[in-house]
Amino acid sequence: MIVSRYIAPIRRDMPVHSTDFLIIGSGIAGLFTALKAAEHGRVTVLTKKTVRDSSTGLAQGGIAAAVHEEDSPFLHLEDTLEAGAGLCDPEAVNVLVTEGPARVRELMEMGARFDMKDGTVALTREAAHSKARILHAADATGEAIRAALVEQCHARSIAVHENTFLIDVLTADDTCQGALVYDAGRRESVAYLARAVILATGGTGQLYRYTTNPDIATGDGLGAGFRAGCELVDMEFVQFHPTVLATAERQRFLISEAVRGEGGILLNHRGERFMSRYDERGELAPRDVVARAIWNEMLSSGQDHVFLDMRGMRGAAQRFPTIYRNCIARGFDFTRELLPVSPAAHYMMGGLRTNLNGQTRIAGLYACGEAACTGVHGANRLASNSLLEGIVFGQRIVDNAEEIMWSRSIGFEEVCRSFDYAWVREPYRGSHALEPLEARRRLQETMWEHVGIIRDEQGLKTAAAVIDDLYARLGCGDDPLPYYEVANMLTAARVMAQAALWRQESRGAHFRRDFPLADDLHWLHHLVFQRR
Repeated sequence: MIVSRYIAPIRRDMPVHSTDFLIIGSGIAGLFTALKAAEHGRVTVLTKKTVRDSSTGLAQGGIAAAVHEEDSPFLHLEDTLEAGAGLCDPEAVNVLVTEGPARVRELMEMGARFDMKDGTVALTREAAHSKARILHAADATGEAIRAALVEQCHARSIAVHENTFLIDVLTADDTCQGALVYDAGRRESVAYLARAVILATGGTGQLYRYTTNPDIATGDGLGAGFRAGCELVDMEFVQFHPTVLATAERQRFLISEAVRGEGGILLNHRGERFMSRYDERGELAPRDVVARAIWNEMLSSGQDHVFLDMRGMRGAAQRFPTIYRNCIARGFDFTRELLPVSPAAHYMMGGLRTNLNGQTRIAGLYACGEAACTGVHGANRLASNSLLEGIVFGQRIVDNAEEIMWSRSIGFEEVCRSFDYAWVREPYRGSHALEPLEARRRLQETMWEHVGIIRDEQGLKTAAAVIDDLYARLGCGDDPLPYYEVANMLTAARVMAQAALWRQESRGAHFRRDFPLADDLHWLHHLVFQRR
């Protein structure tokens, strides 16, 4: 297992800044938490690229909440538990569904504008939901939310520093004191000290050849948290979105779940509607079922895609304008022709283990959003629960603000004294060194081939060996940023491969062809990884 740190030692002469709440990440979880924390103290937000770069801005479908009189939090809870295939934490799910409606109303008060119908919020239905409970802004819900939160942050003068990369979490005596970051503009390392560090760094989609995630989704918070001593849990559960536009692009354009929720159907190369052969719910089956069904149809036909038929959907171009524009730009008109679609890596159910207040096992270090594993998603995320999770558990972190503000002290001297220099790992300098971009490419190919939609023991062992070799030979050029990033990717990938190897059953998004059935007797539990 990969366990070593790879950074240069912190220096007493480096720039040092202090704040009360240091939030790393500028998606919905990071920005919502920043706005709520600003009511209690100084807030600093660091983001890897620009404030526009996050998975939130790409979210199309919407945000799930039981806000209709014919719906209820209990029904939302039932749907979430069923999708999670036995691994959801019921207490965490109950928090999500009961507190979710109030958080959504706060989003609206912050300026998020959802579609309306007859004077009330318009709701749609997505796969595995028993009710229409998805609030949406056409098919660009995430961008509408992101824009509203950014505007609020500007209005409240919350400091947002762009092009700032998380290197490592700074700890002293098992307590988080801040973070070491790399300022890409100034090309220097900087220390930020804080009473609370909140990791909202997103997921790991860039570990795969094909993904819906932006290029920043490289598991940086997972790597940094793991090296600091946090637990990683449920890392074998990676959700592949069933329907992305099958083009030559590596970061592929997603076709929202809501399309199938409103009448889109899947066809194979024989023109047959095939989903009923895999699940009685057809196109509205859970995402893992639909993704595997499409994968099987692709294998049986020898083709790299199936088809999504939207031609019979009246007003589809108006209901899904973002999808329509992006399809047209790529040469497809879904009002007249079939869309070629295939699965792609989309969402990490696992992450840094937290309690119901977003606290990791390290005092003063919190996580929320896709970087965290709260227990809500279990083995398979219910569609549109992710945006909701980010704001619900971000609020719960801030609910402890008084304790954070008055019980935490910070000091750079403590960090310097406690830093373990034995953890430092220099880049490989030998003749067989790999440039970070080449290591990244090989990792993505390996993960797609062996730790993808369908897995087996031999493939997972092959992946683990390849990842170990890539890590051992990872070199560093003049720019350290790609080195830091790929090292995080390799760390997360190695844990994912090991978790998938150890879980000898199929459950939710984790499918083993050599263990195709769920085994509740032996495997109805979480796999937890901790740096040793």
